[in-house]
Amino acid sequence: MLEELKQQVCQANLDLVAHGLVTLTWGNVSGLSNDRQFLVIKPSGVAYDGMSPAQMVVVSVETGEVVEGALKPSSDMVTHRLLYQKFSGIGGITHTHSPKATAFAQAHREIPCFGTTHADHFYGTIPLTRLLTAEEIDAGYEINTGHVIIERFANLDPVAMPGVLVASHAPFAWGKDAADSVKNAVALEAVAAMALDTLALAQETGPVDQFLLDKHYFRKHGQDAYYGQQ
Repeated sequence: MLEELKQQVCQANLDLVAHGLVTLTWGNVSGLSNDRQFLVIKPSGVAYDGMSPAQMVVVSVETGEVVEGALKPSSDMVTHRLLYQKFSGIGGITHTHSPKATAFAQAHREIPCFGTTHADHFYGTIPLTRLLTAEEIDAGYEINTGHVIIERFANLDPVAMPGVLVASHAPFAWGKDAADSVKNAVALEAVAAMALDTLALAQETGPVDQFLLDKHYFRKHGQDAYYGQQ
């Protein structure tokens, strides 16, 4: 079942390697079926070298049960599943431990929008979750990772801000499908790297003016966007 989606998700996971976003097996991509009933995700702990669509695991979004697949799904599947349930506008999720974005997560620092490159892709500061408590970790680490992301987005639009830093952990990114979520993960790592360089050169740098953020974000996104080809 969902053979085309399995191929897309497998390719998206392999693209993480091509973009240099994963070390060893530290990362995963999932994709959502068109009816939003199933997610397809990378199996847990499986090396990217030689990965195939047949290894992808199909999971029920409603129950969390494996519907098809001989391997265990990624341990982060529980987080992915909750985000699909709560963020109606997304169809793909990428989780990495990409070095620069993870550095911000470990430092418990959000990524300010210092310039137009960031503004082209993310509408403002990349948000950071609060830390999980010991009780939350013991009760259900992966599901509560999802809950703190949802909590952080109480007043944010996940479509306009397709990424988050989980404190002391690493980034998650999402998009309209698996490939789009990888693109957003690539962009997140790039703006994290530029932010680190900016802070190294000028520690007191502040975020861009709102009018410049608006100009660059909305020329690429929304009903009045004019960047690129129709």
